[in-house]
Amino acid sequence: MQHTSPTPSDAGRRPEDKELERGLSNRHIQLIAIGGAIGVGLFLGSAKAIAKAGPALLVTYAVAGVAIFFIMRALGEMLIHKPVAGSFATYAEQYVSPWAGFVTGWTYWFTWVVTGMAELTAVGIYTHYWFPDIPQWVPALAALVLLYISNLVAVKLFGEMEFWFALIKVTTILVLLGLGAAILVFGFGPLGQTASLSNLTSHGGFFPLGIVGVILTLQIAMFAFTGVELIGVTAGEAANPEKVLPKATNSVTYRILLFYIGSLIILMSLVPWNELDPTVSPFVAVFGKMGIPYAAGIINFVVLTAAASSCNSGIFSTGRMLYTLAKFKQAPAMFGEVNANRVPSKAVTASVLLMLVGVLLNYVVPEEAFVYVTSVATIGAIWTWGIIIVAHLGYRRAVRAGRAKAVGFRMPLAPYSSAFVLLFLAAGTVMLALDEGSRIALYIAPVWFALLTIGFRMTRGTPTGLAVGAAAK
Repeated sequence: MQHTSPTPSDAGRRPEDKELERGLSNRHIQLIAIGGAIGVGLFLGSAKAIAKAGPALLVTYAVAGVAIFFIMRALGEMLIHKPVAGSFATYAEQYVSPWAGFVTGWTYWFTWVVTGMAELTAVGIYTHYWFPDIPQWVPALAALVLLYISNLVAVKLFGEMEFWFALIKVTTILVLLGLGAAILVFGFGPLGQTASLSNLTSHGGFFPLGIVGVILTLQIAMFAFTGVELIGVTAGEAANPEKVLPKATNSVTYRILLFYIGSLIILMSLVPWNELDPTVSPFVAVFGKMGIPYAAGIINFVVLTAAASSCNSGIFSTGRMLYTLAKFKQAPAMFGEVNANRVPSKAVTASVLLMLVGVLLNYVVPEEAFVYVTSVATIGAIWTWGIIIVAHLGYRRAVRAGRAKAVGFRMPLAPYSSAFVLLFLAAGTVMLALDEGSRIALYIAPVWFALLTIGFRMTRGTPTGLAVGAAAK
């Protein structure tokens, strides 16, 4: 792949700066990242994970949370160094290889397309609570159309809408944590007599299904945390990125860990893990057992909006990544255009059209749709997180060699923390092979990367702009 040097007029200027609007504030960025990560993985996926591991699922999420913390700090360090919308795709090109940059951009786009499919599947499942006779694909299609329309507005309005969507999820979790803690301490309500922290150990022990259960839920935990890296995608539209991004990186990581682990402790303390239905959101089940009028219906609405919100974040990220790929001449040029609202509408439209495959899966294989799409999305997340770490190692080498500027916001314990993350991601990949439902991802992955390699070779003669944008900073 040939690289060109930036002209003087290009120096200090990136393609994203010319057209995308920097209209996202700190609260927008934090809630967009939280909204992307808190969705079907927690509200629905945790039900299947609890059934596979019991209370020991806390160990899985804790280990995954530590890995995510290091990934986010590595990403945050590079974002402060170079806040571009291409983020990890740009870093992969500059600090790993041109092939890695090309593959990362397209893989992340594909990951969020598939994640959007998973969230649409969840919308269909949640709708069955009120309308069990409606085919699962109908509400999935309706949600996709509405979210598509909402994504064609100005980014500032999108950020505001996603802020409130995510706030609903966060408020619900905080209510669960508050009410659950009160029930455990004071013992009131229908669950008061049986609710206890001892439920975490008294139904087969803390590891009722052994260490195997913990290992088998690695894939679910990985998928659950997919979305935290959205901070990298928002960087190109962040106002005052040097101030906003470090704060957002730290706070998002801590809050997500609190929400996931705190929620699981409360849920399994209020209702023993073996009494939770793996096909029903544990949030819906526990709030229903609290005896609060219409609680189950209210929470079902909340988790439905949570899935819609996460899909909304997915549409946002796929549109921006496809826009970036087009700007860097790695996708058709039309996807690099913006509408009157300075939104990459053609890139958004193309991504949404592919998400229609998720609607089709809900029509053809409604029972298996969720496992299939989450497994494929997990492979994409593993690649993205892995390339962030590898690129960060390359960035640190560039700093030591004097080719890149060091920043004050640094990833702790590197390179040992980097090795831990890469081992964790490798273990998660192996675990995909042990589950029949998730194994499909390992069949799709080689085909996907082979197609991308062909695409990369076809575009080698075109200046990418990735290195140009990197050098211009």
